[in-house]
Amino acid sequence: MQIEIDDKSGFCFGVVRAIGEAEKALGETDRVYSLGDIVHNRIEVQRLEEMGLKTVTHEDMESLSGSRLFIRAHGEPPSTYRKAEELGIRVIDATCPVVAKLQERVKRAYLKMQPVEGQVVILGKRGHAEVVGLAGQADNHVVVIEKEEDMEQIDFTRPIYFLSQTTQSIALFEHLGEEMKRRASNPSQVEICDTICRQVSGREQHLAEFAARFDAVFFVCGKKSSNGKVLYEVCRRSNPHTYNIEEASEIREEWLEGVEKVGICGATSTPKWLMQRVADHLAEMK
Repeated sequence: MQIEIDDKSGFCFGVVRAIGEAEKALGETDRVYSLGDIVHNRIEVQRLEEMGLKTVTHEDMESLSGSRLFIRAHGEPPSTYRKAEELGIRVIDATCPVVAKLQERVKRAYLKMQPVEGQVVILGKRGHAEVVGLAGQADNHVVVIEKEEDMEQIDFTRPIYFLSQTTQSIALFEHLGEEMKRRASNPSQVEICDTICRQVSGREQHLAEFAARFDAVFFVCGKKSSNGKVLYEVCRRSNPHTYNIEEASEIREEWLEGVEKVGICGATSTPKWLMQRVADHLAEMK
């Protein structure tokens, strides 16, 4: 059986940077607290936990005075930094530079919309850490939409400033932007700012082409990964014999019946070593 790992899959720049910062901090002390999962991949989180990283929630911050708190690549709202300062917590800020730039854009958009009674609209997953951080830049005065049906929340008689979570679909963002202009009382009052990370979005076309080349495809990603859900669907549309797994042990024998060529790929939160583990497991099975 021929097995190939996609060379463009795996951690994006922001996650690589965050993991590196975490490993550096853990090399200096035996305990670092991460505000939420450092990456949406259970296996990678477990590896870092064995090194001394402990995942905590915002509610836990009250008991972390004097400790080191890791801010993951998704970023955080300003309120988190203020609370950390009040509690005497040392922050290790690993916010992805692309996300940090987007946070500044949301802040500027909010200031621009205030005098004209406009709205800041963000395409993103409600409750996602990055979106929570973005909304915080505008004191949570934003409209978050996930699909076209959510546009009912928007007042189309007022100005609109439209941005996106970094990992959303370009096609969906462009479609919704055009729809906003179509529905707006004054289309010239709809400002569209494409803030999607091209390192992430550029993978969609590549993965569609990659998946089509194989008899079966194993898409490796954590169950919590928002980006993983999007990219898995890209692969599945291109190749119906695409299986979403979190680790090698989930692979079933029947999925390999009659299969000669297997492709392995993953999300921006999937470590290369985990995809290699899946490849090694497949080689042992056949």
